[in-house]
Amino acid sequence: MPRRSVLFSPGDKPDLMRKAPGTGADVVVFDLEDAVVPERREAGREAVNGVLTDPDFDPNCEVCVRVTGETAGADLDGVAAGTPRLDLVMLPKAESGDDVDALADELAERGLDVPVFALCETARGVLNAEGIADADATTALAFGAEDLSADIGANRTEEGTEVLYAREHVVLAASAARVDAVDTVFTDIEGTERLREECAFARDLGYDGKMAIHPAQVPVMNEAFSPSDDQVAWARRVLTAHAASEGEGVLRVDGEMIDAPLVARARNVLERADESP
Repeated sequence: MPRRSVLFSPGDKPDLMRKAPGTGADVVVFDLEDAVVPERREAGREAVNGVLTDPDFDPNCEVCVRVTGETAGADLDGVAAGTPRLDLVMLPKAESGDDVDALADELAERGLDVPVFALCETARGVLNAEGIADADATTALAFGAEDLSADIGANRTEEGTEVLYAREHVVLAASAARVDAVDTVFTDIEGTERLREECAFARDLGYDGKMAIHPAQVPVMNEAFSPSDDQVAWARRVLTAHAASEGEGVLRVDGEMIDAPLVARARNVLERADESP
């Protein structure tokens, strides 16, 4: 399943959580960390569990819960009661592969056989992104620019040069470990055109999707991280020519010289388009 759009929904608001899958997001995250104040966290756990164990809750997307670093065990105790409909658990501020392993152990103790979606959003987390991505339970890395900026004392700019190295480092670590890479949130809910530009830049860096803080952002992300019709048509032509080339190392398609890296790119395009090569 693609992870083009990862939409956060407050963990103490059942109505919004139930509506989240209807936005078209590939992943919905019921958030027990930033979206819920500490005084409301117990109510949030009960609300999340109530939605996840409701027989009428039958989303056609992946469902994730973001736990808190300090109270992950208590969060999981609240979420795990009954038989929750849960696909992933998000670990905020992951700083090592050991952090992922520890959460995986907590999940196993509660009978939750789900992978970990790890957030690299501190200086140490970004520098240790390879180890986080390589942990057995990790299924995706996400880059968090806002928390990273606060951690290192950077000033956020529209160009994002202050976090560019970290953004590139996280996507490289994810790619090396063959797990999904999801880009940081875009905080200007009204800035649709700027969001489209940010998605295109993240896609060109190699990211598979982006985190959303509002349902209106989801369609923009889904479109941006899906191959265009022209890209799919190009990929088909490349792979058709490659199949007919009888093992030639280099071939020509549309006047372009095609070698092994471009054949691999064509396969990737069709895979992202959910088509067979």
